[in-house]
Amino acid sequence: MSTASLSVRVARKTFETPQICRFELEAPDGAPLPAFSAGAHIDVHAPNGLVRQYSLCGDPAQSQRYTIGVLRDPASRGGSIALVDQIAAGDSVRISAPRNHFPLAEAARHSVLMAGGIGITPMLCMALSLAARGASFELHYAVRSRAHAAFAEQLSHAAWAERVTLHCDDGPAEQRMDLPTLLAQPGQGTHLYVCGPTGFMDAVLGTARAAGWAADSLHWEYFAAATATPGKAGDAAFELELARSGRIVRVPADRSASEVLVECGVELEVSCEQGICGACLTRVIAGTPDHRDMLLSRAERAANDQFTPCCSRALSARLVIDL
Repeated sequence: MSTASLSVRVARKTFETPQICRFELEAPDGAPLPAFSAGAHIDVHAPNGLVRQYSLCGDPAQSQRYTIGVLRDPASRGGSIALVDQIAAGDSVRISAPRNHFPLAEAARHSVLMAGGIGITPMLCMALSLAARGASFELHYAVRSRAHAAFAEQLSHAAWAERVTLHCDDGPAEQRMDLPTLLAQPGQGTHLYVCGPTGFMDAVLGTARAAGWAADSLHWEYFAAATATPGKAGDAAFELELARSGRIVRVPADRSASEVLVECGVELEVSCEQGICGACLTRVIAGTPDHRDMLLSRAERAANDQFTPCCSRALSARLVIDL
């Protein structure tokens, strides 16, 4: 794992809902933090040693403070629970500099932002950025109930509140999210952004594709990956050739490429270990990857020129990679 990180102070901790906690982070000396763009995320080091990724949901124009929303999920691997239960205002936390694998399309004529639950965090940042530049957009936010809507107060008081529609599962039928209607006619230059639980995202993207949305107009970010781990039935060993040194290492069927590389002393940044954050994304020079990430688009996968060593494998006997 990369040791490059920043020490920040928790300036404020508040609960947006009973399950979602808002953390506002700032440099200990009050200096500006590294700039970021809408869609960016940071790694956060939890007190129990786990590292988790959280979207920045503040205004990109304000570099004095980062804001993240953390869903305390009892079914998770423990990172969110440790952050919510053990971190208090005034505490120091280690984070990474921002990375962005979910950027806004600069040439979009109109943007449709669709959030499910905690997926509102990158969408809020996008809405703030689009509003600041005077761009055309609409935001649809699906939640179980009004009580589960994080950042609802901020959204309702925004200067662009009329562009926001809150869809509550327990509300009247007419305000529930009707995907076939909302996504029926993609306008020229319209781009769709979606984030939230996997089922929600699959429904949105599936509806959009069925309605004829172009592949390059669809953008998404997953918060969790499917549990496809090394060692599943049918996995085979393969070789990695490190192009810069010519060294060849063998990846057994029951181990990940990143584990083997790090064990061999290769400098490789690893964070989520699920193929969702992009920290370990590596260029492929030759060979065919077996993509198991939740990061790359269909077009990027088809190009076969990059892969995520933390979870992906190889369809060819050897991959030559730019390490």
